[in-house]
Order: sequence, then C-alpha cells, then structure tokens
Amino acid sequence: MTSPRRRPGGRRLLASLAPAALAIALAGCSGGATPGSAGPTGTTPGTPAGSGSSSTPVPSSATSGTTPSTPTASTPAASGTGSAPGGCTSAHLSASLVPGGAAAGSTMPVLVLTNTGSDTCTLQGWPGVSFVGGGNGTQLGAAADRDDTGSHTLVTLAPGAAAHVPMRIANAQNYDAAACNPAPADGLRVYPSGQKDSLFVSASGLTACRSDVQHLLSVQAVQPGAS
Repeated sequence: MTSPRRRPGGRRLLASLAPAALAIALAGCSGGATPGSAGPTGTTPGTPAGSGSSSTPVPSSATSGTTPSTPTASTPAASGTGSAPGGCTSAHLSASLVPGGAAAGSTMPVLVLTNTGSDTCTLQGWPGVSFVGGGNGTQLGAAADRDDTGSHTLVTLAPGAAAHVPMRIANAQNYDAAACNPAPADGLRVYPSGQKDSLFVSASGLTACRSDVQHLLSVQAVQPGAS
C-alpha cells in the first residue's frame, strides 16, 4: 500500500507564518514598555507643584510680618524727639523786676522772664543774678545765693509767655557801713539758667554792698507764670 505524499506547500506555509509570529511577539514587548514610561511623566508635574506651594507662602508671610513692625517702632521715637522744645536763650528773653512784699529788713521783688522769640522754649533752675553799678556794668558785691525752698520744675514758655523768679533783697542798711561799703546800683545782671550771655534789668532805689562778704541777694528756681 502506497503512503500518501506530503505536499511541499505545507512547509512553505509554516515558514511564512514563523516571521509573522515573531513580529507579533516583538510588538507585544514594545507595547508593554509604553505604559512604563508614563511613570516619570506622572511624577514630573508633581515636583514643580510641590516646590511652588512650599516656597511661595514663606517669603510672603515673612515680609508681611516684618514690614508693619519697622514703621511702628520708629515713628513714635522720631515724633517725640522732633516735638521737644529747646532751652530758652538769652537772645530770646527779656527780663523785668516787679515790686513785691517786704519783711524783716528785706524786700521780695519778682524777676520776670518773657519769651520774646517765635518758638516755644523751656527754662529750669536758678538764674545767676548780681548787682551792677558805676554806669558801666561793674558787678557790686557777691552774686545771689540759691534758695532751695521753692519747686524745681521744667517751665515751658510759648512765644510771649512769661515765667517768674521769686527774689529776696536784704537792705544794705542792715550791715555796718564800713564793712558793707554801700553803693547805689543801676540794676541787676541776670544770666538765665544754662546761658553765658546776660540780660540787664534797670531798677532804681537799689543799694548794694561793694564788699562780697555780705550776701544781699537770694533767688529761687524759675516758676511758671508771670507771678
């Protein structure tokens, strides 16, 4: 019995199918790698999103917290410093002597100091006061003693405002004439507190001792008001 003969076309079909199967397998491998490449793509947007959200509010909050505190701390200091008036200078003061009471061989006039300037200024403490005479401003006797019985406060003078200094002038006749060596005074020389320039107050009826042993004058600290 004769066996059937195989057709050569079957081998050709298998040979032609093998490359096709290989191509399909390779295509499947390359297709599986494509979703794997999406991993970095998905994380890349996350990185800028995270860095943007963490860095943006930090400088914003630091600036808003610091900026208001700077002007708040400096503004009052500058305002307080600029508003403080300076001391009254002799060039912007006038002086006059107002009669007062009398007791125990002394008179108690009031020295009035007036702000003649255009700015507010301050006075504090005891002025320097002495008799002058001879028609040339020569000092007669000792300068006034400081009387600490009154208050010692800062006095602020607006333009045109006045302050006063309570005084006590002992009578030269209370002392031995030989020791006192009395002389008529033309008035008073006044140095406002802290000033090197003096004011002259003309006054009649004053008698001084040329000797500086007898202290006829005493002054209290400057007080607010004209009297």
